[in-house]
Amino acid sequence: MAKLVSVVIPCFNAEKWIAEAIDSCLNQTYSAVEVVVVDDGSTDSSLDMIKRYDGKIIWETGPNRGGNHARNRGFALSKGEYIQYLDADDYLLPEKLERQVQFLEETEFDVVYGDWRHQYHLPNGDSYLEDIKVTGTQPDLLESLLADWWVSPACLLFRRSPIIQVGGWDESLKAGQDRDFFLSVVMSGAKVGYQPGCYSIYRRYGNVTVSTSSKTRYLESHQMILEKAEQTLSAEGRLSQSYKDAMAQSYFMLARGYLEVDPSQYFKLLERTLTLSPKFQANSVDRTAAYTLAQRILGFRNLERIVFLIKQIKAFFAQQFGKFRFSSDSP
Repeated sequence: MAKLVSVVIPCFNAEKWIAEAIDSCLNQTYSAVEVVVVDDGSTDSSLDMIKRYDGKIIWETGPNRGGNHARNRGFALSKGEYIQYLDADDYLLPEKLERQVQFLEETEFDVVYGDWRHQYHLPNGDSYLEDIKVTGTQPDLLESLLADWWVSPACLLFRRSPIIQVGGWDESLKAGQDRDFFLSVVMSGAKVGYQPGCYSIYRRYGNVTVSTSSKTRYLESHQMILEKAEQTLSAEGRLSQSYKDAMAQSYFMLARGYLEVDPSQYFKLLERTLTLSPKFQANSVDRTAAYTLAQRILGFRNLERIVFLIKQIKAFFAQQFGKFRFSSDSP
């Protein structure tokens, strides 16, 4: 007898996409699927669209309490041995669950992830699929996640047990929830495997994601995620230098994010970067060839001081130029 897969879909104001998300689950080649949709206080017609599937899905609605609360509530309502989390504006390809259930059944892994791709929606109504993101096998998955490696949540499938073990999704986080959840599962000791193939689609349509709608919220949340991971690994005696180096890369990226938002946080996180990794070198993948060369010559700390000064000068002249333009345009 096929084991049940529960697809948990949190929904908030996704009237344009929720039907396709639900249909993509109901139309899977794997037959033993239950769809659990939790409406998180939508103010558009999402709930009306969800109700059209009454009898075919499990659904519930309530006040707006955030996506992680909706995910946890959906998990509580679910009965499946396998759990698929799916955002209301994403969708699965028909063979996704069948392939990943088979993979987990034939291996000792607790979680499987695959490849995925963006579907971009343009203001004029057109859309296109980007090249497939081939995630690949990671030599040390925890190290990769600490260094800000990421996979779309839709490309994952979980056994139920590791979700119970970590206690679900952290409802205090405002952004980066998927990274935090996956980190928690991996740190708990769950065995995670990679299965090649793209069977999940992640939509992008402007500054609509939790992570992109507020830069400050994004930066603060990811800082919290790193601090949580560091505390956990330290308490368990697992905070190796390789993990410190990985976190240093993430702290540096956050520092750069703060450069134009809050310079004090920029310097604070630069120091945190160097405390974790005294011989820190910015990942060349994320930096230009000129930066990499200058870093070797000047050293990381001195180069970042120059970067900060250049940013300040540019901001000053941009402000002065704006005042000049406004003055010139005035009658």
